[in-house]
Amino acid sequence: MLAQVTTFAIDGIEPRRVTVEVDVRPGLPAFAIVGLGDRSVREARERVRGAIQNSRFKFPQERVTVNLAPAFLHKHGPGFDLAIACGILAASGQVPAEALARFAVFGELGLDGSLRPCNGALAVAEGVLRAGLDGVIVPWERVEEAAIVDSILVGGAGDLGSVAAVLRGDEAPDRGDGRAQPEPVRESVDLADVRGHVAPIEALVVAAAGGHNVLFSGPPGTGKTMLARRLPSILPPLTMAEALEVTRIQSIAGLRSEGGLARVRPFRAPHHNISLPGLIGGGAVPSPGEVSLAHHGVLFLDEVSEFPRSVLEGLRQPLEDGRVAVVRDQRVAVFPTRFMLVASTNPCPCGYHPQRRCRCTESDLQRHRRRLSGPLLDRIDLLLAVGAPSAREIRSGPATTSLSARERVAAARALQLARLDGTGATCNAHMDAALVRRHVRLEPGAERVLHVTYEQGAFSARGRDRVLRVARTIADLDASETVTKRHLLHAIGLRHDAAAAPEAVA
Repeated sequence: MLAQVTTFAIDGIEPRRVTVEVDVRPGLPAFAIVGLGDRSVREARERVRGAIQNSRFKFPQERVTVNLAPAFLHKHGPGFDLAIACGILAASGQVPAEALARFAVFGELGLDGSLRPCNGALAVAEGVLRAGLDGVIVPWERVEEAAIVDSILVGGAGDLGSVAAVLRGDEAPDRGDGRAQPEPVRESVDLADVRGHVAPIEALVVAAAGGHNVLFSGPPGTGKTMLARRLPSILPPLTMAEALEVTRIQSIAGLRSEGGLARVRPFRAPHHNISLPGLIGGGAVPSPGEVSLAHHGVLFLDEVSEFPRSVLEGLRQPLEDGRVAVVRDQRVAVFPTRFMLVASTNPCPCGYHPQRRCRCTESDLQRHRRRLSGPLLDRIDLLLAVGAPSAREIRSGPATTSLSARERVAAARALQLARLDGTGATCNAHMDAALVRRHVRLEPGAERVLHVTYEQGAFSARGRDRVLRVARTIADLDASETVTKRHLLHAIGLRHDAAAAPEAVA
């Protein structure tokens, strides 16, 4: 007898429908799984056999063949266990096959028949909606996550016996305690903790308002990391579309121990010994890297000059395109990479150049300068000097709080959303050259300043567009329809701060 069950494979971050075909026919007892599955899929034979027998069902003593279609799609992970077990039960007449036409199933089985959670439940639920199915049955631990897709029926189960009861009609699919609720927003650090640094804080507000990339440069202990870690506290909350993307990526990467919708923007701070696949994504089974885990959030590279140059160069395409394509074994997985890059560096190996206490030689300085390439620096919008605050500034009150800064950022972002509606861009940093020409209107004085500075070679053609984006953001913070000369000079100063990263800009 032949039975078919629907489940889903995760290809990059996209769900791909998989039909599990189970054929049970007379012959010598055998159990084969075909369809380009990895080792964990092939090992499902033992898990499924034990789960069926220990759940008081009968495992067919016949020839059992399981095909995972389409055969060209690589399948990996234990999430196919439940579909294979349900297919065997349906093919052997122990559950009605008709019920399996309306539901997808997804989950790992234990030898005792218990269901264990798998990564990617939200992506699977989205795949169920696209496929036009009625609903999906997942392990209890993933009900809340899958229930974010509220147009389908999401049922939870704790073991194979409960799933069989639902398929037989003896039990209704249990939705749990209710639909998914947003995760509570965690308490974050506050800009009120920072003393001094009035100019860097204002530049941080500009970066947050437009989604611009930032490089902090200064001696050790001056507050570069402190400032960077407070950036998420002034960013606007995730929109529903952004929250769905963030939740899906985190679920596939196995980073969501709790259910519900992500409400906190990601903040990723990898160590400088990270590999290139770890940063941009990859592996034998393509998985998202740090640039994708920071999607719609912040990627912070502390002591960026300590990262291998080959790893840093891998950031160029994700920063420019907002996506990265990973090719493995003639397969292409595309991961989104719309993040804010925040990096910090010392001006030299000892950290104190050009102060008198610096003991670095010229060769040391030259090696340090080569750590960050010109093409990478050209993709960074703001270069900020962070010096040591004075004793008086440390004793004084805060320059601003995260709440007041976030209100300014939210007002500027609202203007950008209205202006860019329907373009696919959500903030000024995402504008392409055509959008820059259309939406950045300069006053005559600003036009002359831009022309002169570009003719003097102050920045590249790419850098020219980036300066205009930053100037547009500064104008948005002032609620100005046009970009004035003051806005443009401020943007040029933020990109070419003579004190910020002097070796990098040289």
